[in-house]
Amino acid sequence: MNEESLLTFPCEFPIKIMGRASENFEADVVAIVRKHAPDLSEATITNRPSRKGKYIAITVTVNATSKEQLDNIYLELNGHKSVVMTL
Repeated sequence: MNEESLLTFPCEFPIKIMGRASENFEADVVAIVRKHAPDLSEATITNRPSRKGKYIAITVTVNATSKEQLDNIYLELNGHKSVVMTL
């Protein structure tokens, strides 16, 4: 089956990562994303803690170059012990 992407690469692609708030969570997320998108800029990273501070939502906007690159980012993020969900 030939998988065609609805995206046209390269493109700016936001990824939202939700996880348990911890001292290293944001640094871990950024390190994972940078492994696959080394040009990730600090200016494209935002975070928002949950109301009670137990969770944090981090959004990173990557310059995506392929579907494979995005798949690899999602797979590695979802494998992290503190990640609850990625969108």
